[in-house]
Amino acid sequence: MQGSVKYTYPADGFYGPFGGAFIPELLQPCVEELRSQYLSIMAEPSFLHQFEALLKDYVGRPTPLYYAHRLSKHYQSHIYLKREDLCHTGAHKVNNTIGQILVAQRLGKQRIIAETGAGQHGVATATVCALMGLECIVYMGEKDIVRQAPNVQRMKMLGAEVRPASSGSKTLKDATNEAIRDWINNPSDTHYIIGSVVGPHPYPDMVSRFQSVISQEILWQLKEKTGNENPTRIIACVGGGSNAAGAYFHYLERESVELISVEAGGMGVHSGKTAATSQIGTQGVIHGSMTLLMQTKDGQIVEPHSISAGLDYPGIGPMHAHLIQSKRAKVVAIEDDHAVKAAFLMAKLEGIIPALESSHALAALDELELKPNDINVINLSGRGDKDLNTFMNHTRHE
Repeated sequence: MQGSVKYTYPADGFYGPFGGAFIPELLQPCVEELRSQYLSIMAEPSFLHQFEALLKDYVGRPTPLYYAHRLSKHYQSHIYLKREDLCHTGAHKVNNTIGQILVAQRLGKQRIIAETGAGQHGVATATVCALMGLECIVYMGEKDIVRQAPNVQRMKMLGAEVRPASSGSKTLKDATNEAIRDWINNPSDTHYIIGSVVGPHPYPDMVSRFQSVISQEILWQLKEKTGNENPTRIIACVGGGSNAAGAYFHYLERESVELISVEAGGMGVHSGKTAATSQIGTQGVIHGSMTLLMQTKDGQIVEPHSISAGLDYPGIGPMHAHLIQSKRAKVVAIEDDHAVKAAFLMAKLEGIIPALESSHALAALDELELKPNDINVINLSGRGDKDLNTFMNHTRHE
């Protein structure tokens, strides 16, 4: 870690060379309104009281930090699971949507739009819109609508309109494009709830702050269980990277704690069918932010591939790009088959069916040099209900 580098609180929206707001002029008023007010809104006592009350009474926080006895025995190292899968809606995404819906209300917005890949962010957005009585439109790639059908049904039951993105790869990237177009056309009454630490400033910082409740809890929970706030390492999957940002947040300046960022290797990092952005990506702009992304020499986006809809993105959040480039975080790429095997191992050893995204983080245990006294914290970012068909189909085709 570079001595004077700060990974949090980027006043100008930049993490080293990454971040910023590279946006068309038509989007400037929307982003500037949010940028100029989000910090003061989030500091209001009434906001904090409402946010914390909803996290406790509606989301179900704090989520447990569970010592996985049989998994620890299997790997001969201490493994703790931060159980974000036990949040209302089944993933960490609701921490952010609760926060952003409260910001939107204070900005006077009556219409909410969102993008989603795995569907968990879409469900979390539809959930808080139902809670607050606001109109909700969720953009989702046609391919993801098929492979995440249970979450699409949940969104519709919650009253959201799900609009398919039929261009490009018909996945998360294209859903994001459609959401941005909508926002440009409806700036006065619409708030765009971005689901990850991506997009133009202030989104990466704002989403990181809302998700930081994860690491805030890990600090005292680990101290309670082990007598020490600091684990050996924190492991989290990274697509855009909101769950990882939340799990890392309070540990970013604690250099003794290893940060392990797990990307989707797909069919292999150099197979042409991967989403291992940090390993084959180069610096460029995607969805309003300077970051690392998969692109051709002339700047055209390379279509990503992952068995996991939530990791199927050609970019990475600018904070993560900086953590990786500065060597603060170590990257592990996990291929599709390996992630599925890790999910079945978890199910059989601990009675927990993880989301495909989280399964990548679990599989990273095979790639690390674990010692018997190590304290490994894995952010179990979501549950696997939405992925059961994918799990079963994958094993049938083996």
